[in-house]
Amino acid sequence: MKVILLQDVENLGKAGDIIEVANGYGRNYLIPKKLAVLADTKNVKMFEHQKRMVEAKVRRMREKAKTLAEKLEGLELTIPAKVGEEGKLFGSVTSSDIAEELSRMGYDVDRKQIELESAIKSVGEYTVRVRVASGVTAELKVTVTPEE
Repeated sequence: MKVILLQDVENLGKAGDIIEVANGYGRNYLIPKKLAVLADTKNVKMFEHQKRMVEAKVRRMREKAKTLAEKLEGLELTIPAKVGEEGKLFGSVTSSDIAEELSRMGYDVDRKQIELESAIKSVGEYTVRVRVASGVTAELKVTVTPEE
């Protein structure tokens, strides 16, 4: 019996695979648990159509992410902060602060997308990496200045 897997099944295959299984296994386990559907012509065409739609959506999202990354690349942010002796900050500048500043500038970036090795604790210029999407990153300059 040929089935199309709807979900990843350990030791069998990944979602979307068309595989040959024993009749009883397919009929009594995979199909009732909604792990697979029978691979008839109707289901195969429907699944291929869904796959094309998902690929198109992923392609659009990737293009949008690349556009955002190009806008962010080379962008310079200036974040004022309260400074104590020797240029050390009271507190620190975190990814949330950077995301807030980016949103003020009109960029939709979540704090989880900003990759800081550790919080910024002194005045200076830093290069910060922003992971816009899977495989799409941008680097921007963050300058921490003393607050007036």
